[in-house]
Amino acid sequence: MSLTVDSGQTLQRCLALDIGGTKIVSAIVKNGEIQQRKQIPTSQNDAAQAMHQTLAQLLKEYEGQFDYVAVASTGIINQGILTALNPKNLGGLAQFQLKDSIAQHTDKPIGLLNDVQAAAYAEYQLQNPNDVQNFTFITVSTGVGGGLILNHRLLTEPNGIAGHIGHTLADPNGPICGCGHRGYVEAIASGRVIEAVYSQWDDPCDPKEVFARFRQNDEKATVLVTRSAQGIADLKIGLDMQKVVVGGSVGLAEGYLPLVQSLLSEFPAVYHCELESAQFGQDAGLIDAAY
Repeated sequence: MSLTVDSGQTLQRCLALDIGGTKIVSAIVKNGEIQQRKQIPTSQNDAAQAMHQTLAQLLKEYEGQFDYVAVASTGIINQGILTALNPKNLGGLAQFQLKDSIAQHTDKPIGLLNDVQAAAYAEYQLQNPNDVQNFTFITVSTGVGGGLILNHRLLTEPNGIAGHIGHTLADPNGPICGCGHRGYVEAIASGRVIEAVYSQWDDPCDPKEVFARFRQNDEKATVLVTRSAQGIADLKIGLDMQKVVVGGSVGLAEGYLPLVQSLLSEFPAVYHCELESAQFGQDAGLIDAAY
């Protein structure tokens, strides 16, 4: 895993940053191995200024230990600017000059990519390209996102928005999404929605307990999780890919993928494809960014 720049120099030590709605994870990634991993919460107060300060702090702490910076971030990255269709997933950031903020503290090359697009690219490296030409990675976590590989190529152009499948219509009578539109997949399938629903139960519980109750055939938990999985099954049909890999904290929860597969099996065979769980673990964003 290396980057070659115009001078011909091969860069191997990557400062990888994984920016999410609730946390920022950083590490040095060299030859696929993670070193000096750090994790800090994403500030929800004065988010832009806090992000500037956090990036400055991290670049100072890792100074002299990396050859390039690679960022995998939630949201849309277009021309070095971070934004989102659903601002709630960015914790208050909007039109944040991400590349410029990093460039103030380093003269090293900088690469930026949406985190799910980065994950799609990394997961695709594990596939046999002779067997899989078109590939989708779907994450079900705080939000719902996707990365698309078509003809062996990751789609990112022209505006960095390719794969934002969480913002496709699932139910015209469904709840309002954080982006302001009604019935989008993210408003039905995401972890944020699951959390909002179970918090209103007479016997509220945490996210892990929701899935524990689902596995115990609890009626309310089963309805909630099934609704989420149905939205993901529908996405597969709309994309018509040869293979779909599912990740994210919700997508990787025990019992979730078999439920998606079961719902998918109810459709005609022409809609079926290989479906499996993501292979990279909790540090996928760091590895993905370095790739």
